[in-house]
Amino acid sequence: RYRNRRTDVMKIQLIAARARNNVIGAGLDIPWKAKGEQKIFRDITMGGVLIMGRKTYESIGKPLPGRVTLIVTRNADYQADGCLVAANLAAALEKAELENKPTFIAGGGDLYAQALHLADELHLTTIEVEPKGDVFFPEINLADYEILLEQHFETNLEYTYQHLKRR
Repeated sequence: RYRNRRTDVMKIQLIAARARNNVIGAGLDIPWKAKGEQKIFRDITMGGVLIMGRKTYESIGKPLPGRVTLIVTRNADYQADGCLVAANLAAALEKAELENKPTFIAGGGDLYAQALHLADELHLTTIEVEPKGDVFFPEINLADYEILLEQHFETNLEYTYQHLKRR
């Protein structure tokens, strides 16, 4: 756990949209467009710190407004205007702690896999599709979590948002 001077323990949250088959990406693209799903992401993460891998950041192309963007990359010379950079997840969490804001792991697959065991809460949107892809959200054991909130949406695609807390 990462200590936070004000709250004693920094809460780490993962936020992801995944397909039924756990696909989260195909190359640098998200293999679906679900109306309203990005608004959920924005509303939850606004005012927080987004920790993401370099490829995820480059697929977005810019820091997201109203949030601190912290990019994890092994490239020591990497820079992105308006963003913080860290060499690994541990360094990113230390930098995030200094911001004293809600902290979200926001992708991609490698970072989710590294951070899952650290996460206190998950914000998972499951899109009711099974696309081909090469980036995956790690398997989770739902028995390890309590569902705090579950909402079903029907737009151009069906999807379900769940806010889960580790038991």
